[in-house]
Amino acid sequence: MSNPSIDTPRVCLVAITKHGAAQAARLAADLPDAAICTSAKFAATFSDVSNTVRAYDGALRDEIAPLFANYDQVVFFVSLGAVVRLIAPHLRSKDEDPGVIVVDDAGQYVIPVLSGHVGGANEWSERIADLIGAAPVLTTASDVGRTIPVDILGRHLGWRVEAPKINITRVSAHVVNGEPIAFVQEAGSPDWWTRPTPLPDTIHRFARFEDVDLDKHAAVLWVTHAEVPSARWDALHERLVVYRPPQDGAA
Repeated sequence: MSNPSIDTPRVCLVAITKHGAAQAARLAADLPDAAICTSAKFAATFSDVSNTVRAYDGALRDEIAPLFANYDQVVFFVSLGAVVRLIAPHLRSKDEDPGVIVVDDAGQYVIPVLSGHVGGANEWSERIADLIGAAPVLTTASDVGRTIPVDILGRHLGWRVEAPKINITRVSAHVVNGEPIAFVQEAGSPDWWTRPTPLPDTIHRFARFEDVDLDKHAAVLWVTHAEVPSARWDALHERLVVYRPPQDGAA
């Protein structure tokens, strides 16, 4: 799966009802690079858009595997329950699955269902909601709480996360639970905080790792080019996540 914040994501709009097809056609006008997958019955709805259209004659369930294989974001104008049942047999992991988004039949809500962070579904749900005048329904704790998304922090700047998965899980929990977090930035762009709200006051910023009182912080987020010795990983047992900005200094 491509990185949706750095590469141009492959998006497909999926519609199988009259109202869904009409909504997808309107959205397609704003997303000319998005592909469309629709029941042949509603193919004519898309006659005025320039998007690539696949009109299928069989069952939607037979389209899911190629959709998962060929797209980074799959936007369903289909009921949430139906989508959950359709995609269930194809789920692998959040590092491999595409972002899956559901738009209700009335076009009032846009719901990221799968791969909200890593797959970019949260970001795309907000974008689509803005385009169609709907409300995005985000349930990921860091998005709802407007705090640091540990697993994708700095991704838009080309930062690479370096930590065992258990560390990312544990540190994410500390962050969303509002525990004190040390954010140490020794490298990379200072423009990593992209939310319109202020940085939560539970995030304490430092210029050097040595300035952090580890007894006063539940976890450490460390942006650095420095080598992290194994002894430090061991000492901070599941409390450390390291980010590696590009070495050229551009980000």
